[in-house]
Amino acid sequence: QVQLVESGGGLVQAGGSLRLSCAASERTFSSYYMGWFRQAPGKEREFVARIRWSSGSTYYGDSVKGRFTISRDNAKNTAYLQMNSLKPEDTALYYCAAKINFLSDWGYWGQGTQVTVSS
Repeated sequence: QVQLVESGGGLVQAGGSLRLSCAASERTFSSYYMGWFRQAPGKEREFVARIRWSSGSTYYGDSVKGRFTISRDNAKNTAYLQMNSLKPEDTALYYCAAKINFLSDWGYWGQGTQVTVSS
């Protein structure tokens, strides 16, 4: 059972940056994907980014392309989300998630970390 723990959220002014971390409780296998999602009050959960653990290949949601970067550190079993040029509309509860392979559901979720961007 993989447990995921996010950290790094906080309050930042528009145009600023934050880096979120997602630590996995055990070694993630090469086929794993790790991803970030977010949910703002009154809105549906939105896909942000994902990374394939083995290759490092990435994919982003349209709203964050060019501003956010997902990466991973194999030795630390940790994924990161570097968020630059933050906008007030990026304000949300950010969740880390993991799945076993490309076709599986996102079966593992963290507890979420709040990101608030002030204008």
